[in-house]
Amino acid sequence: MHKFFGHLHTINHHKRLVMKLCFRCGYYRQGLMHDLSKYAPIEFFTGVRYFQGNRSPNARDREQNGYSAAWFHHKGRNRHHWEYWTELTRGQCVPVKMPVRYVIEMWCDRIAATIVYEKEKYTDRSALNYFLRNYDNVIIHQDTKDLLELLLRYCADHGLDATITLIKDQVKTKGYDILKEKRNEAL
Repeated sequence: MHKFFGHLHTINHHKRLVMKLCFRCGYYRQGLMHDLSKYAPIEFFTGVRYFQGNRSPNARDREQNGYSAAWFHHKGRNRHHWEYWTELTRGQCVPVKMPVRYVIEMWCDRIAATIVYEKEKYTDRSALNYFLRNYDNVIIHQDTKDLLELLLRYCADHGLDATITLIKDQVKTKGYDILKEKRNEAL
């Protein structure tokens, strides 16, 4: 019973945090709809079974079984995951550039996940650290990866509020063109 309520609390807390961040960025529908698939039986009961409280239960499921059916279900229904944006072309798994709105939701998701799992250890650098540890060998479009990294680095350097201002004032209107601007500024 502890795992049931622990997992339910974790996904509810995560969903509320992402919703608040999406709302602050101006994405109300995405905030409301974020991760609803986590309440589907395949995802929810896997989450209960492998609940640990400090990381995704899907990681433990994968360790135990070699794959996670819950993760396959989740990533195929949630456009804020880079895994959703891969295409099989001539026998190769090819990354597709994500629409900016889903990159922003992915940023909200990463921030919320690190807040939930790191608890009092969370800092504005936490999500960037996770990204740097885990995104070297993923099949993600380079522009998508660069935009996500830009947002994570900006948050690490300037804080959450400043990053949301950047998103609302520049990223939503300029989209991927902001990468060119930031590269030119660095020169």
